[in-house]
Amino acid sequence: MSTAKPIDIGDFESEMAALGTKARTAAQALATTSADTRRAAIEAMAKTLAAGSDQILRANAEDMSDARAAKLNAAMLDRLELDAERVGAMVAGIREVAALDDPLGRMLGEWTRPNGLRIERVSIPIGVIGIIYESRPNVTADAGVLCLMSGNATILRCGSESFRTSSAIAKCLRHGLDTAGLLEDCIQLVPTRERAAVGILLTMDQDIDIIVPRGGRSLIERVREDSRVPVLAHLDGICHIYVHAAANADKACDVILNAKMRRTGICGAAETLLVDRAILDMLPKILAPLHEVGCEVRGDAEVCSLDNQAVAASKVDWDTEYLDAIISVGVVDGLDSAISHVNRHGSHHTDAIISEDGAAAERFLNEVDSAIVVHNASTQFADGGEFGMGAEIGISNGKLHARGPVGVEQLTTYKYKVHGNGQVRP
Repeated sequence: MSTAKPIDIGDFESEMAALGTKARTAAQALATTSADTRRAAIEAMAKTLAAGSDQILRANAEDMSDARAAKLNAAMLDRLELDAERVGAMVAGIREVAALDDPLGRMLGEWTRPNGLRIERVSIPIGVIGIIYESRPNVTADAGVLCLMSGNATILRCGSESFRTSSAIAKCLRHGLDTAGLLEDCIQLVPTRERAAVGILLTMDQDIDIIVPRGGRSLIERVREDSRVPVLAHLDGICHIYVHAAANADKACDVILNAKMRRTGICGAAETLLVDRAILDMLPKILAPLHEVGCEVRGDAEVCSLDNQAVAASKVDWDTEYLDAIISVGVVDGLDSAISHVNRHGSHHTDAIISEDGAAAERFLNEVDSAIVVHNASTQFADGGEFGMGAEIGISNGKLHARGPVGVEQLTTYKYKVHGNGQVRP
């Protein structure tokens, strides 16, 4: 399977404009399709992706070779690498999306006015969604399928490090669309590694309805600053776990180890651990499993006094997304102090409390201003697939237009349908 050829740099604007025109045409056709039509196309895409697994893995091996030569960090390499199991998970995720309820045509509200007008608020596609992402080639499949199920065309711009892999995945998806009788242009991948393509995408407000950036802070900040298209941002995952005074020690150990070390390079990995002063005697037991697997502990003065393996944390540590086997650990004076710390230093992504006190847990869940708040479970459940959404485009830290995992329902908007019988406004 060949990968897409980079476009001539002199043709950027015309090539990008062509992508936009084709996407808008595809979106208009897709918006009127039935759920069964979209599900059949998604099943065809799952089959073509499974059939193309060997080609995808060969492309990924080339990308990984270049990434290692470029000395990308461990988190980036982990996000980039595919194996048969991960490709299989992509195929399974695609089929899970096909099994979801149709997000379009849902009656979100209905009422009748005193003058007899009947008003309906009904879910519809957004239109054309531009997605800019780094490293993770699986986003190509997740985003393409989620957009299709929600009736949206999508223009994908992958990172240069995953260009071969993403191109191979996109080719499989487009072949599946064609097999099912839908326009291949429902899913398009920008056919170049050149960074200038990002700048052009951000100006295509006539053809793109929303931009979803997924990557590091520099990418998100650039998109927010330069985009003429509305932005749905996925930013840092500075996730916290607070071990409350009423925590179960064994439960805390299991959850913390999983939240930090299951996969250190994902946005749901815990980066800061807060321990209630009332249970400081539990601290050595909590930290021991982390030390055993080689996780570096950066602690405040009290933590360092109780744990001779901890190193002193700096001010920067409390605001850092490590994406590595490192965790900052601090002591807090009760629930109020923990909530204050999380709201001040967190990124409004995912934060958890470990406690057997239901009232304390409910306060934490209510007062921590994050997209996802968790009681007695790992922060690594912050994932659209784990939420039953099939997959996700990303996790939105903001509050508009969507918050938390962005799945098919979050990729819709709505319109008002007004039914009358000759009424005129006085």
